[in-house]
Amino acid sequence: MYFQSLRDLLANHSHQTATRWQKGLPMIFLVLSLGACGGGGGGSDSTASQGEVLIALTDDQGDFVTYTVDVLSVKLTHANGNIVETLPLNTRVDFTRYTDLTEFVTAATVPNGRYVRGSIVLDYSNADIQVEDANGNAAPVASIVGQNGAPVTTVQTAVELNGQNSLPIAPGIPRSLVLDFDLEASNVVSFNGSEIKLTVDPVLKADVDPRAPIEYRVRGPLRSVNLSNDSFRAYIRPFFHPIRTGAGVFGSLKVNTSDQTLYEIDGVTYTGTEGLRVLEGMPELTAVIARGELSFTPMRLQAREVYAGSSVPGGTMDVVRGTVVERNGNVIGVKGATLVRTDGTVVFNDHVSVELGDSTIVTRQGSAETFGIQAVSVGQAITAFGTLTNDSVSDMRFSAANGYARMYLSILKGNVVQLSDNVSPLALDLDSINGRSVSLYDFEGTGADAGSNADPAFYEIETSTLGLETVTLSDHATVSGFATPFGTAAPDFTAQTVATKKQ
Repeated sequence: MYFQSLRDLLANHSHQTATRWQKGLPMIFLVLSLGACGGGGGGSDSTASQGEVLIALTDDQGDFVTYTVDVLSVKLTHANGNIVETLPLNTRVDFTRYTDLTEFVTAATVPNGRYVRGSIVLDYSNADIQVEDANGNAAPVASIVGQNGAPVTTVQTAVELNGQNSLPIAPGIPRSLVLDFDLEASNVVSFNGSEIKLTVDPVLKADVDPRAPIEYRVRGPLRSVNLSNDSFRAYIRPFFHPIRTGAGVFGSLKVNTSDQTLYEIDGVTYTGTEGLRVLEGMPELTAVIARGELSFTPMRLQAREVYAGSSVPGGTMDVVRGTVVERNGNVIGVKGATLVRTDGTVVFNDHVSVELGDSTIVTRQGSAETFGIQAVSVGQAITAFGTLTNDSVSDMRFSAANGYARMYLSILKGNVVQLSDNVSPLALDLDSINGRSVSLYDFEGTGADAGSNADPAFYEIETSTLGLETVTLSDHATVSGFATPFGTAAPDFTAQTVATKKQ
C-alpha cells in the first residue's frame, strides 16, 4: 500500500512497516551535449575528436526534509571499453534544495564515438538524511542499509545506453542525454517505533534528447563579460563548492542575456543591458548565479535571472534559506533551514529565527521591484542574507538587518474546495507548503484582522487571469506563487501557475 506522506505511515503503523515513496523524491539528471568534428573512437587527445559533456543535478519535492550525500563519480563507458570520468571533485549535495531546478555540475570533454553505459557512485558514509515525523518535525534516519541488510557506505548504479536511448556521437551533431537516478524507486523508508531505517536499492534511467523544458542554474566565479554580445561566461562551481581564484576545474559555461533578464547585484536590482553593464564593472571571479534554459549549437544558458556579488550565498554574508512558518513582529521563523556561513560551512537546522529590519532590502524572484519587510509572510520561501547571532542548535538566531531577504516561488499542494470566479477566489484545503506539513504553519497575524487570518482548510488564492477552465472541485492542485504580504490577507496567496490532478 502506498502512502502520500510519512505522517500517514506513522499514523497507520505502530509496528515496523515500509513503503516505497510514491512521488516527489529527488532525481539526478546528467545532461550531456556531445558534438564535435573528426572521427569516432575513444582515446584521442585531439580536440577534433572530442565533445563537450555538461552534467547537471536536480530533484523533485518530497517528504525528505534533507537528503545530503556525496557524489563521488560520474562515468561514461565507450563502446571500445574505455571509461571516462567526468566529475573532477567529490561533490556534496542536498537534493531537497533543488526542487524544479537543475544544477550544472561540470563541463567535461569526452572522445567522439558511441557510449554504451553511464554510471554514478554515491557515498552515504557521512550522509545527513532526515524525514518528517508524526508531528511534522525533522527526524534523522538512524540507519542506511542495502538490500542485503548490511550498512551502506558507497553505492554504484549504472544504465545501459541502447535501443532508442543509444548514444552515437557524430562530428558536428550535438546530442543530449538525461540520466535519471530515481530516488523514488531507489529508497524504502521503514519504521520500528521511533527508529527510522533507509534501504537503498539504486535505479538509474536514461533518456536521449529529452524534449521537456528544464530550468537550469549555473553557479561560480565570473570569468568574463561581453557587453556587445549580451553575454558573459562563468566558471562552474556547483552547489556549495567555494568560489575562489582558479576555480576552473569544473569547466565554464557561456550565459546569454536579453532585455528581459533580471539582475540582483549586491542587493540592487537591474533589468537588461543596465544589469550586464554593472556586471561588467565587477571584478573578475566575482560570485555569480544564473538561472534559465539551455540551448544548443552553440551550447549556452539563456538567462532569465542573474545574481552577483553579495547577492550570492557563500559570499560576504551569512545566509539562511527555507520557508517562513510563523511571524511575530519583525521576527520570522524559518523552517527547513540551510545555513551557509561566510567561511563556506554549510549546515542544516530545521528552525532558525530571523530578525528583519527597516534596513533589510527585500526582493522577489522574477521581479525588478524592491519591497518592504511586510511582504514577507507565512508560507513564503525565502533566502535571508545577514549575520548569525546565536549558533545554538536549539535556538538558532539570525539578523537580516542591514542585509537582504529574497522571496522565491512557494509551492502549495491541496484539494480544491472552491472554484475561482469573478467574485470568489480559488480555495484549497492545504496538505503542504514547500513540501512541509501545513500543521507546522502558524497563520496568526496574516490577515487584515483576526477574522481574516489565513485558514489552511480554506486557503484563498488569487489566480488573476490564469486559465482554470479544467479545474473542478476535489481536484488535487499544485500551485506556485507568493504569499500575500503579512497582515493584508485575504486572499492569502497570489498564484503564478496552477496544475491539477483528478482524484
